[in-house]
Amino acid sequence: MPRWTFTSESVTEGHPDKMADQISDSVLDAILAEDPHGRVACETLLTTGLCVIAGEVSTTAYVDIPKLARETINDIGYDNPLFGFDGKTCGVIVSIDEQSPDIARGVDTSEELRGGKAGEDQLNAQGAGDQGMMFGYACRETEELMPLPITLAHALARRLTEVRKTGLLDYLRPDGKSQVTVRYEGARPVAVEKVLISAQHRDGVENMKDDFIEAVIKPVIPEEFYDPSTTEVLVNPTGRFVTGGPQGDTGLTGRKIIVDTYGGAVPHGGGAFSGKDPTKVD
Repeated sequence: MPRWTFTSESVTEGHPDKMADQISDSVLDAILAEDPHGRVACETLLTTGLCVIAGEVSTTAYVDIPKLARETINDIGYDNPLFGFDGKTCGVIVSIDEQSPDIARGVDTSEELRGGKAGEDQLNAQGAGDQGMMFGYACRETEELMPLPITLAHALARRLTEVRKTGLLDYLRPDGKSQVTVRYEGARPVAVEKVLISAQHRDGVENMKDDFIEAVIKPVIPEEFYDPSTTEVLVNPTGRFVTGGPQGDTGLTGRKIIVDTYGGAVPHGGGAFSGKDPTKVD
């Protein structure tokens, strides 16, 4: 029986790319709440002290985009200048244009409708805002019907956020990443071979590995897959992760598309999810 390994990663809500996704989604959600037929393509860039929101929007709704961005950043946990980024004081630049009329033409009425071939099915009348390749997938490895490596990586990332916000590990900051390597025998996952966690922390904190094993890893990874004697655990392997979030790396909407789907286990068409209304099929 063939033996092989597969690795997937995830990120916390405070990772700069995921922050950008959440800001774009907050704008999208606010517009669709008032105008279900609104067209939204919203992109966000985050860097030291600055949030830039740009895109194309056609809607009857009004939303206070800078306010939404600041609320999202603060909710994530970047609400203190000591963390390197503060939603209350960062600059926010907004550059929003109207959706291209050429694109709108294709979305308002499908090619089938314009050609008299739509028939009576209303779905055939809806045009698509772009071309693209889309992949759907499900498996029996987990209750979520997702591959085990990405499922565990997500669970670790969520747990990092939980222990930070509840104060269980009060030295943590919002930015973080997780990575899980699973060993398979044939098509069946049998063990977790390696866990890698990188988590932003308060300056002066060292030797976090034991805390992470007890408070993060053991509550998440099932005992059938985790063996303390054989599972390799790496925590902040560079030795220090104080500078994080948008101060450490520029964040952009749509850069975590593999994290957002199947962790690399199946093909991906390349399109991102965040900040797009449902007419953006990619």
